Amino acid sequence: MATSPRKRAQRNRLIQYAVLAIVVLAFAVTADWAKLGETFFNLEIAAGMFPDVLVVALKNTVIYTACAFAFGLVLGLVLALMRLSPVAPYRWIATGIIEFFRGVPALVVFIAFQYGLPVAFPGRQIPGGTLGVVTIALGLVGAAYMAETIRAGIQAVPKGQAEAARSLGMSSSRAMISVVIPQAFRIVLPPLTNELILLTKDSSLVYVLGLSLATYELTSFGRQGLNTENNLTPLVVVALCYLLITVPLSILVRQMERRAERAR
Repeated sequence: MATSPRKRAQRNRLIQYAVLAIVVLAFAVTADWAKLGETFFNLEIAAGMFPDVLVVALKNTVIYTACAFAFGLVLGLVLALMRLSPVAPYRWIATGIIEFFRGVPALVVFIAFQYGLPVAFPGRQIPGGTLGVVTIALGLVGAAYMAETIRAGIQAVPKGQAEAARSLGMSSSRAMISVVIPQAFRIVLPPLTNELILLTKDSSLVYVLGLSLATYELTSFGRQGLNTENNLTPLVVVALCYLLITVPLSILVRQMERRAERAR
């Protein structure tokens, strides 16, 4: 007698559970737990990283990310409006900027701003030191992605909203600022929060700027601890600090997406 689809599905699930249990058991039996604990979870090394990992590295990571996100959000909005402009040169300029910074690795942008600009413009420096370089370099990369997100949000707002605003006597620019853009931001808030998470992780590229201890972010701090202790515990501590930032943001994104789904 042929097995029903439901029975086959149950059997397949049982097989998958069994395979997973075997793999976990094999790892548990063969792993050198003492060595793993010493290499990845050395409590003495971890304790020695505090409080600097929080008051210096984590704080700098948050500051770098927040400044880059703010700069990128403003520039991204400008680029999105330029992409939608009826003036062709504006569209061409915005498209060129967006495609360039979406196509070039963020690491290359950091190196260009830190080491390329002084060569091209001797005696000139970006104001703000490390923070200024990070804000502009990382912000440009984020702006290229946020511009496309914001543009999609603006186009998702029903045209009737702008037409109704115009019928009330608003100018095109006033209708865009007062009616369309606020609704667009409500639509794109979850993907913008995702972009904030990505910028948090991309801030790890700041290490190429040659930081001092006072300007270390999490990854630079972890690399320094790895080189000093010859142990992977600093990287584990740094990873947990990143999770302190990204996990709450991820939960916030899911809540906003569920709320938007219910609103539909």
